[in-house]
Amino acid sequence: MEINMPQFPEPYWRADSQNSEFPSLSEDTKCDVAIVGGGIAGITTAYLLQKEGKDVVLIDATTLMNGTTGHTTAKITSQHGLIYDEFIQHFGKEKARHYYDANEEGLAFIRDLVSKNQIDCDFSQQDAYVYTNDDTYIEKLKKEDQAYEQLGIEGGLVDETSLPFSVKRAITIRNQAQFHPVKYLRFLIDEFIKQGGKIHENTTASDVATGDNPKVITREGHKITCSYLVCATHFPFYDKRGFYFARMYGERSYALGVKTKKPITDGMYISAEDPKRSIRFTPLGNENLMIIGGEKHKTGQGINTSKHYEALAKFSHELFPDAEIAYRWATHDLITLDKLPYVGHLTENQENIFIATGFRKWGMTNSTNAAKMIRDAILEKENPYRELFTPHRFYADPSLKKLVQENADVAKHLIKGKIELVRRKPEDLKVDEGSVVTVNGKRAGGYRDQDGQLHLVDTTCRHMGCEVEWNDGERTWDCPCHASRYDIDGNVIEGPTTKPLKKVEGDNNAK
Repeated sequence: MEINMPQFPEPYWRADSQNSEFPSLSEDTKCDVAIVGGGIAGITTAYLLQKEGKDVVLIDATTLMNGTTGHTTAKITSQHGLIYDEFIQHFGKEKARHYYDANEEGLAFIRDLVSKNQIDCDFSQQDAYVYTNDDTYIEKLKKEDQAYEQLGIEGGLVDETSLPFSVKRAITIRNQAQFHPVKYLRFLIDEFIKQGGKIHENTTASDVATGDNPKVITREGHKITCSYLVCATHFPFYDKRGFYFARMYGERSYALGVKTKKPITDGMYISAEDPKRSIRFTPLGNENLMIIGGEKHKTGQGINTSKHYEALAKFSHELFPDAEIAYRWATHDLITLDKLPYVGHLTENQENIFIATGFRKWGMTNSTNAAKMIRDAILEKENPYRELFTPHRFYADPSLKKLVQENADVAKHLIKGKIELVRRKPEDLKVDEGSVVTVNGKRAGGYRDQDGQLHLVDTTCRHMGCEVEWNDGERTWDCPCHASRYDIDGNVIEGPTTKPLKKVEGDNNAK
């Protein structure tokens, strides 16, 4: 079957983006709170604090909502896969219930804000489902149902869904929601600006001078002096003594925007088994667009990433024979050792620097709750979820086991990249092809663009020296060790790195 899809990735949420453009920071400035990162966590935190009378400056390395927030499936739900039975086993009933309550509060915040302000963001209430057609997962769904009963979660097991295929079993949480994240955040941005907040795009934070009044130092050398700093940059751009690179790993997943004459118009769905399949709809003019998501692998590892798009396209055509793939995109998520986000002080000794990260693909509710937690901490108010999400927790099971596994994986890929035998040369690359190549006897990364221009970079990641790999689906260089990502010219897309790849000299027109 021939599969047609857009040549270049573009998320549906940003396809008609009409965002305001904000100037880059061009001089030193002062404020009460500096927020680095223009996704849902950073924008919501900025909105809440400015509303409380704080003077807030928000900066982003590129443009607002261009990271994970703009590449999500945008489910607003507390059903994060089959997680509650696992959380009860690892953390106990009270902490598992706290996690559910925190995410329900995030959902309620979004719902109430949309309702009160009549925000046009395609918000709709939907039930959320985890389904299976694998006999080995039926028992897991039963255990999850028991966890729902223990925690008082509204929902439970069902035998039928609105999916265009039968399922062996499914479990639901009632009264969840979905929306258009970019439309929703435009309202928060506009309100933030009206209340006196300041935004600077294309402003990269590169370092922090700590102290009673931290200073964010940008790549251009400008300083933002503040009383509080919030790192909402997906991976904390400032990681001194926090060692977050060893306590999280990056994972890629994929999505398609699919047009069909017979869309599903009820419910949000995700499979229990792998490969994951996420299914929901969103309004598209007078029609509905299906958002088909799934596939996953560690960043910088696995098969040619284009194969993941192809697998989702095949699945889409099985569901909808008339499927037309209008959009495709991938997202980059960070997962902590125990699967709970890190929200709170960067380190125990730096109480004026906060982070919010590790949302494990469920950032709509987790990010919103994180923003509320950080607001309360800065305003010196109590918050019931502070202990649960503190970055300084350590639960021996499963944290210790996972820490050993992840760092063994890092070591494996560090060694693999150093001893790999590279046979290809830059002149072997065709138009729109990227690969690891040899230049002057050394490993390098090459990509030949649509105009035949060759882009050469050193493949050694500037974070901790692992060798990056070519990502064909997004045309990026991805690090298999700690999930840093770079564009074809070596510019940073995702941390933990803050430095670009080094350039490699070569004949840029070599063919």
